[in-house]
Amino acid sequence: MGCSDVSGTGDKGYVTGDGRINEVAAADRGKPVELEGTDLDEEPVDLTDLRGKPVVVNVWGSWCAPCRAEQPDLNEAAAELGDDVAFLGINIRDASPANAAAYVRRFEVPYPSVYSPDSGALLAFRGTLGPNTIPATVVLDREGRVAASVIGSLPSRQTLVDLVEAVSDEAAGDGGTGDGGAGDE
Repeated sequence: MGCSDVSGTGDKGYVTGDGRINEVAAADRGKPVELEGTDLDEEPVDLTDLRGKPVVVNVWGSWCAPCRAEQPDLNEAAAELGDDVAFLGINIRDASPANAAAYVRRFEVPYPSVYSPDSGALLAFRGTLGPNTIPATVVLDREGRVAASVIGSLPSRQTLVDLVEAVSDEAAGDGGTGDGGAGDE
C-alpha cells in the first residue's frame, strides 16, 4: 500500500497523518532546528542560512501519492508568500536523486530539497516528526524554531499561508524574541 491518504502504516513502514495542525506558542518552542545536507543539485543546504525569516519545510517522496496531491498547494503558497518566507523540501526514501529530480521537474517545485534517502534528515525534527512521517510540513519561526506542523497532507494552500502569516506577524510584533522554550522531546 505504501504512502496513502489514510492514517496508518503501509508496506514500507511509512506513517501518514490526518493533516492535524499543531501550533506552538513562542514561549514553548524548543531550540532552533539544525539541519545540513545536500540538495538535488548536490549543493550544500544549511537551515541556519535561512534564519531571519520564517521557513516552510515539507517532507515528500516522489512515490507518495498525497505528496503529489499537495504539491500544487505548496507551489502556490510559495508564490503567494514570496521572498519573505523560505521554502525547503526534504526528499526521503527515493531510490535515486534522479527520481526526486523528475518529481521536481514534473511539479515545477520552485524551492530546493535536501536529498535524504535514509530519512536521516528528519532526525533534526525529533519531537515533531518521526523518521517515517510523510507527507509533513513544518513552519519554523525566524529563529529556526518549530512554530507549527502539519502531519499528513496539508488541508489547503490557505491553511499553510495562514500558519506562515501568523508566525510572520508574531515575529514582527515581538522582534522575533523568545526564551528558547522548554525544548523538544
